[in-house]
Amino acid sequence: MILLDENTRAIVQGITGRQGSFHTKKMLEAGTKIVGGVTPGKGGKEVHGVKVYNTVREAVKETDANASVIFVPAPFAKDAVFEAMEYLDLVVVITEGIPIHDSMEFINYAEELGVNIIGPNTPGIASPKVGKLGIIPMEVLKEGNIGIVSRSGTLTYEIANQLKNNNLGVSTCVGIGGDPIIGLGFKEILKMFNEDEDTKAIVMVGEIGGSLEEEAAKIIKNLKKPVVGFIAGKSAPEGKRMGHAGAIIERGKGTAESKIKALKEAGAHVAENITDIPKILMEIL
Repeated sequence: MILLDENTRAIVQGITGRQGSFHTKKMLEAGTKIVGGVTPGKGGKEVHGVKVYNTVREAVKETDANASVIFVPAPFAKDAVFEAMEYLDLVVVITEGIPIHDSMEFINYAEELGVNIIGPNTPGIASPKVGKLGIIPMEVLKEGNIGIVSRSGTLTYEIANQLKNNNLGVSTCVGIGGDPIIGLGFKEILKMFNEDEDTKAIVMVGEIGGSLEEEAAKIIKNLKKPVVGFIAGKSAPEGKRMGHAGAIIERGKGTAESKIKALKEAGAHVAENITDIPKILMEIL
């Protein structure tokens, strides 16, 4: 397992909102240690048996939390992330629609502090052994030894389900987020999986736009574990925005072809379709 393990004690920022409340219940049902929630002005209330605090500082002091998952609306998300980073090691930012300059500010600060940020605009992290931080549906995950790292939430769930249907399981599943500016990317997560004793192979789900996959290819060359890659959006025309803010092809850069070529040259096994992923894994494991 990486990032999320049995020692993770998480708070939920924005716990009293509709999304925060709904997903707190799901995270608790998955076995996650949710030890507190934070909504300014709502301190003292409870959500699904979880005590709400006015500030992260209060929550951490009382609960000894070491992680946060953020459901705070986009206009207020930056302040919530800055507050979390002062006290916690891991911050998972589920919120979508955060202005890019806000994300740049908190991600630069996270690098200075050495805090791990996942997201923004991410489905989060899930490990079948211990639970989840975010919105990944646990019913698609089976416990196993394959690490998944992905830019696409929906494809993540579909691929995890494909693995489950083929009796293959997941060690940890990480959605890095689909925005142009994100915290931990493919490179960092691949390195973590490479050192993780619970992970025997890695599935990397990329998409058109940006250069994250090409940068990841440089890391893949030196990994001791096999990587199966898949690139979504092969049929997208140049200049067309596809789903995520980060998935746009500009002037021939960020195409599916360039990414697939880089991955293959790095020694990754590249699947043409997501249904091929389980077959490739069964051949190489």
